[in-house]
Amino acid sequence: MKISTFVKAAFTALALGTAFTSCATSDFLSLAGSVAADAGYEPAAKALNSMSKAAEEISPENEYYIGRSVTANILTNYKVYENYRLEQYLNKICQVLVVNSEDPELYNGYHVKILDSSEVNAFSTSAGHILITRGLIDCTSSEDELAAVIAHEIGHIQLKHSLKSIKTSRYTQAIKDTVGAALATNLDNAVGEVVSDMVNNGYSQQQEFDADSFAIQLMADSGYDPQAIIGMLQNMKSRSSSNTGKGLFKTHPSPDKRITNANKTLPMLLVDDTKSYRIKRYNTATK
Repeated sequence: MKISTFVKAAFTALALGTAFTSCATSDFLSLAGSVAADAGYEPAAKALNSMSKAAEEISPENEYYIGRSVTANILTNYKVYENYRLEQYLNKICQVLVVNSEDPELYNGYHVKILDSSEVNAFSTSAGHILITRGLIDCTSSEDELAAVIAHEIGHIQLKHSLKSIKTSRYTQAIKDTVGAALATNLDNAVGEVVSDMVNNGYSQQQEFDADSFAIQLMADSGYDPQAIIGMLQNMKSRSSSNTGKGLFKTHPSPDKRITNANKTLPMLLVDDTKSYRIKRYNTATK
């Protein structure tokens, strides 16, 4: 069999692996890689073995450790803000939201940390870590608006946006290997790419809109006013002129675009009027 035939077979296997990401696909690709290696077709063997790795499912435990690596990388660029009362308050809001979500179970749970930066920014990882800057907290004026920030980050986690980036990276690498590029295919490289994307580029515009829509529904389900996401985005907009090219203003769609999108998807749902209690709790925790 000619090498070109193996390459065609490799692309066919990649297409199958993309459509059916499973242990069976991974085993098939691994076996095909062994056959290619035994036959002396090293480029094809490398391609098929790379595709086998790309086809592997990421277990919940591995999701956690990948996310922890991403968190560690982010914390090399930011210091943690030590404010126990505020941190506990944010974590309580997070837990209220999580228990009302459709997927509350996560390996090692959810944890919120505050980053000591005036930059308006936030990050979330598959480890359940939500990192929010002081600058973004300052863009809120109520507990409901804080809930909007946290619910948005929970959305990124439960919609598995960072893991999709890793899987995309792994399949991209498999394709490069198929055409003979001499690049490594280990998971560390994928994590590095995800960190770089999160810090420098952010998620795609559609992923940000999806996380906003997720947050709106989750807030309503949790008893928070979903309209608060509009107030939070308007507060962000008021600070955008002095922060152009920084933090969320660099990596996210503009507040105006997000407001337009939110208004399209904002459900007209009534929630219990507990605002006065939440206002008091917000003022106690943030002042």
